[in-house]
Formats: sequence, C-alpha cells, structure tokens
Amino acid sequence: MADAVEGPDGPQGDEDSVVLDAKGLRALAHPVRVQLVGLLRKHGPSTATRLAERLGVNSGTASYHLRQLGAAGFVEEDTERGNARERWWRSVHRTTWFNEPELAEREPEAALAYQQSVAAIYTLRTQQALNGLQTMPRTWRNTFDMSDWALRLTPEEAAALYRELAEVIARYRRDTPETAAGAPEGAERVAVITQILPEPDAPATSSLPSGPQEAEGSPTS
Repeated sequence: MADAVEGPDGPQGDEDSVVLDAKGLRALAHPVRVQLVGLLRKHGPSTATRLAERLGVNSGTASYHLRQLGAAGFVEEDTERGNARERWWRSVHRTTWFNEPELAEREPEAALAYQQSVAAIYTLRTQQALNGLQTMPRTWRNTFDMSDWALRLTPEEAAALYRELAEVIARYRRDTPETAAGAPEGAERVAVITQILPEPDAPATSSLPSGPQEAEGSPTS
C-alpha cells in the first residue's frame, strides 16, 4: 500500500493526507480496499477492470469496493477520463494517517483488520522485491537492504526515534504519478517501510530458556 502511516504524530502540514475517523477506519477494514487505495495512489487513475486484473479479483468485486471507498471519501470518479462505457477512479489523498489510540480502543476489530491488511501488503511488497532481485541492475541490487536492530527504549524515546526517521525521509523526493516525469534520469520508485514494534518483556515467571541466546539485530543487505 502507498503511504499508510501510523505513528505518534499526525500529518505534518500535508493537505493531501487523511486522518482516519471511525467511518474511515471501518471502510478500510478490508484488504481489497486497502490495496485499491494503494494502487490508485501509486499508479494514478484507473478503472475497476484494470485494478481487478492487478489484484487477481473479478471486476464486479473491484467495482463494489471502489463504490464503498467512494462513499467513505477515499476515492472519487475521474470524470475527465470516464465515459458512458468506462468508469475511472482516482485517489482523493496521498497519505493515510492512523494515530488515535482512543479510536483503536473504540473500534478494535476494524483497527486490527486494517493494521493486518497493511502488514500483509508490506510483506507482499518485500517478497516481490526479493523475487525480482536477481534480475535488477547491479546498482539497484546493491541498495537492497533488510535490517533490524534491537533497542531498549522508553515510550518517549521510541516516539522521538519515529520523528527523527520521518524527518530524514521527508528530505527525499516523494514519488507520485504526477512528479515521476520530472525526476532525475535514473530515478526509480523506492519503498521505505518503517516499523517500530514494541516487545514488552515477559513476566519474571516466564518459562523462557535462561541459557545463552543468539543475539538479535543482525543487519542483512
């Protein structure tokens, strides 16, 4: 999915962002809808038939979910492209923010469904990159990276880490269908996926083994 953001801060002056409310969260609590929004943001306006082909579903299913997304304000009909025989859709926003703990508590099932859909899409994108790694030009293969670091932080430190990462990413060129043509020669789409995953310690009475353990956090590239 393109630009699904969950973090301690809200949109930083981005008028193309949408902050999920209860209605929006329920509307996105379906993996097909999350993927449809992502495809429209990534590739630009499209039809239900073309989107269905990308997702491997029938066009009727794609049309139904697009109408539901339209009712919730995530997509809209592109009247400049559509005609009586072919209906085109476009994304209304570039980024989705989900950063309200109270909303997640009020809508736990919808929140979990949305978060699981986003996580599954991130996993799929990683696997697709891996599958194409051997056929990539060497210069791009050398930039591929999957790393993890085990840190011990307070909640405040974790929030600060998130903000610092967001500031670094913001310094680089965003990818949109509209700006791709003006990018420098050799520029390609690069997905940067950040995950801050709290892992609270188990209780002292845990039956976890007490012997030496293999260290976590080996960077792999």
